[in-house]
Amino acid sequence: MEWTTACIDWEDRIVRGDSLIVSPPLFSDVADEAWAICSQFRLTDIAGHPTIGEVARPWLRDLVRAIFGAESPEGRRLINEFFLMVSKKNAKSTIAAAIMLTALLMNWRDEAELLILSPTVEVANNSYKPLSAIIKADDELKDLLDVRDYQKLITHKETGAFLKVVAADEATVTGKKASFVFVDELHEFGKKARASNMLLEATGGLTSRPEGFVIFATTQSEEPPAGEFKDKLAYARDVRDGNTVDRKFLPVIYEFPKSMLEAGAHKDLSNAYVTNPNWGASVDVERIEQLYSQAQKKGEKGLKEFFAKHMNVEVGMNLRSDRWSGADFWLAAAIPVFSLEELLARSEVVAVGIDGGGLDDLLGLSVIGREIDTGRWLAWGRGWIHPIALERRKSEASRYEDFIKDGDLVLVAEVGQDVQEVVALVEQIVDSGLLDKVGVDRLGLGAIYDALVGTDDEPGPVEADQVVAIPQGYQLNGAIKTAERHVAAKKLVHGGIALLAWCVGNAKTVLQGNAVTITKAASGVGKIDLLMALFDAVYLMALNPESKSGPAIQTLD
Repeated sequence: MEWTTACIDWEDRIVRGDSLIVSPPLFSDVADEAWAICSQFRLTDIAGHPTIGEVARPWLRDLVRAIFGAESPEGRRLINEFFLMVSKKNAKSTIAAAIMLTALLMNWRDEAELLILSPTVEVANNSYKPLSAIIKADDELKDLLDVRDYQKLITHKETGAFLKVVAADEATVTGKKASFVFVDELHEFGKKARASNMLLEATGGLTSRPEGFVIFATTQSEEPPAGEFKDKLAYARDVRDGNTVDRKFLPVIYEFPKSMLEAGAHKDLSNAYVTNPNWGASVDVERIEQLYSQAQKKGEKGLKEFFAKHMNVEVGMNLRSDRWSGADFWLAAAIPVFSLEELLARSEVVAVGIDGGGLDDLLGLSVIGREIDTGRWLAWGRGWIHPIALERRKSEASRYEDFIKDGDLVLVAEVGQDVQEVVALVEQIVDSGLLDKVGVDRLGLGAIYDALVGTDDEPGPVEADQVVAIPQGYQLNGAIKTAERHVAAKKLVHGGIALLAWCVGNAKTVLQGNAVTITKAASGVGKIDLLMALFDAVYLMALNPESKSGPAIQTLD
């Protein structure tokens, strides 16, 4: 049997309003049975209490038929993992209730376990309420199922199978042997430390239950995707686009084509149907128009949150009202990722900035090279973090893990490793003959200075007069202003690494007299060390050091 879960022409399909599921159900009789059951559920929160079949749009019917129509007569589900991303208010909680209740009724395994896994108690309540309401509106279901609202538990009286709605933590999911799992609001799991372990525990039962499935459902995040959500979304897009062939994984992603985003078409509410398949049904058009108007008055941050939740537009960076002005132009100043070696090959002189380094802090290194011929400033960076920071900053742990996987953040195994590796990179720059100076936060000069300069017996790679204590606070105002102007003009470009973009998005500005200051104290939990290191390097490069290179070579695109 041949089928595909890719949807290579999804951009055309989604604009036309066509189905994003290319292949028909693998076993149409099972698909028909499932929809016959699901379509009869009554929705008591809608006037007149219609059935799902009476109000559902075709996309929901296609999804239900694809999920249940993937089970073979032998009891093996040939597509067992599903990813649904749809904008807010497209009845996702009702979908969770309907699909999982259908699974409970169609399940043939005695005492099977079904699970709706929610990131918080509030989300768990939202998922359970329509489930309970559907059952209480149907006399046959009330006779067949035992409903215990306090425990959010529904038990099939004949098979002993049970469906439970739980708020996720490791205690609730450890040892689960669920045959069917619905993970709600996956983007919230992206913010949780050890989310990967929790989801692995929750879905582990599928290894011995071939009829089972897991469904990941989510809206976009109001923050840049992180952790398990980031990974799963990237994989789903790859399968959808045909870059990865996985016929057991079916992605259904309602998002704007890149061309529409680049043209700003997502800002026109006449295009809102693209990511809202229930536009005009569960999604009230007038209410969305009202929310859009309110978001516009809140400025950039309000609009980003609105577009993320109601239009499924991915947030590239956090932009707060008190943000650094250069953040508005940061993403546009990205060029294809380049290595330190490539920066050195294309530069005529290099300045280095270093910042941070406490045990619960990041140590940030930023390198700026002035490109031969063009004069552009090429920025590269890397960070180091101690394990203790992962423990103390659990709210950011999933992001740190992403940066570590990207190779831009190094998890330090022992105290001193970070400084040693920084010195090794500076030595690499020294060996290239391009280093002008190294700038270090004046307050954090000690250990870095000693490691760079060394002693009479064991000299370091850098001469003492090449290490500069960079003044901070209002005295760094010139570097901050220079950096933002250069980024806006694309005279300062960077490789687009997520760690540095995150630091840029975390930065908060504070007026101190006539000067703009950016401090760690003002920026709170979000780290800014690589950005502060960048400002240190900008401070030095702005002094216009003499070229130290030979003839020009091809420049970066």
